[in-house]
Amino acid sequence: MKPVIRAVAAVATLLVSEVVVASQAPAAAPVTAATPPGGLGGQLAQMVFGLLLVVGLIFALAWLLRRMQGAAPRGGQVIEIIGSRTIGPRDRLLLVQVGKEQILLGHSPGSIKALHVLAEPVEVPASARPATPEFAQRLLELMGKDQKDTK
Repeated sequence: MKPVIRAVAAVATLLVSEVVVASQAPAAAPVTAATPPGGLGGQLAQMVFGLLLVVGLIFALAWLLRRMQGAAPRGGQVIEIIGSRTIGPRDRLLLVQVGKEQILLGHSPGSIKALHVLAEPVEVPASARPATPEFAQRLLELMGKDQKDTK
């Protein structure tokens, strides 16, 4: 990941240096009648074009970074929350899968305690998995990600 960030920083530095060099006008260029003055409209158009170029570059880099992160292997998840149950206004029970072992945890605002290590893992049917809220599901669709990518 660091080589990608370094490459992006190098390209950005090169672009900025080219803009700075191009913006320096030659010293004391004679103004002739054939060269019309820059005017407010020309300066405004140049500023808007530059702004659009910078914003486009930001979006392109964000897209590239998202694609590079998506290419990372996702199989590294060792801990998974299998189920959750609220038992009070601020307390919950969590069933956590760690490797092939399942642990029942008690979670309160100031602590997490292991309550029981299950001798036999509990089989959780796919229909019992928590449903994705409609907003989150719609957002994932708009971003072009599949629901399976988030787990």
